[in-house]
Amino acid sequence: MQFEFDQSAPLYQQIADQLAEMIFTGIFEEGEQVPSTTQLSQELHINPATVLKGMNQLVDLQLLEKRRGRGMFVKAGAHQRLVAQRKEAFYQEYVASLVAEAKKLGIEEAHLLELIKRGYDHE
Repeated sequence: MQFEFDQSAPLYQQIADQLAEMIFTGIFEEGEQVPSTTQLSQELHINPATVLKGMNQLVDLQLLEKRRGRGMFVKAGAHQRLVAQRKEAFYQEYVASLVAEAKKLGIEEAHLLELIKRGYDHE
């Protein structure tokens, strides 16, 4: 398991984001235990409270669940929740602005759909 950190966001947020990515990509599957805060803090050489804050964000998002005395586990349905969140983020970040720009340029819906299809075919 590899974490990469930069200065773009607080460490706890980067931990939350990278654990969520590991759930999304199947590195951690639903029902599987994730490394403990102690284990992660020792491996990453950061404060356990920082790791816990990141993990608690995922608990709040219903991606992880705490099992008393056992640790943190990927919650059932976590992958589907991440897919839904990412689809909404994709719409907000890309589709809405694409449509707005197309309207400014006078591109009709049918032509925009042709351009998108061309993009798919090009890949």
